[in-house]
Amino acid sequence: MLNVKLICVGKMREKFYIDAFEEYRKRLQAYCRLELTEITEQRLSDRPAEKEIAAALEREGQEILKAVPADAYLVALCVEGKQMPSEGMAALIAARESSGKPKLCFVIGGSYGLAPAVKARADRRLSMSEMTFPHHLARVMLIEQVYRGFKINEGSQYHK
Repeated sequence: MLNVKLICVGKMREKFYIDAFEEYRKRLQAYCRLELTEITEQRLSDRPAEKEIAAALEREGQEILKAVPADAYLVALCVEGKQMPSEGMAALIAARESSGKPKLCFVIGGSYGLAPAVKARADRRLSMSEMTFPHHLARVMLIEQVYRGFKINEGSQYHK
């Protein structure tokens, strides 16, 4: 069974995001072992300078990299990433399941993104869209796409 780990900067507080995330977490129990790690988002001043942002990203990045399993395939969600269709997510899941190292890890940064070290460690950089979304909504969208990927692989009607 595939091990899927989500590492996210920040904690979800909005009930509607939490409820949606938990629904997909429940659905995924039949397909994978899902683990969620939340990294504390660094506090910044109201108008942070680039140096302050870089330092915060570096601290968050260190925590993220500590949480990534050594043998995991790491997907960093970032604006520089390439978009992929749902079938591409399904193919990624299938490839990891058959790889002999069935660990797939996704990282979602905070409001200022991800540290360069995290992006450098990533095996793949993924962009959900050219649009900007709240990071907590991105978490829900990602887990839904992981679920959709499993459903595509089993030939379900979920993905039409």
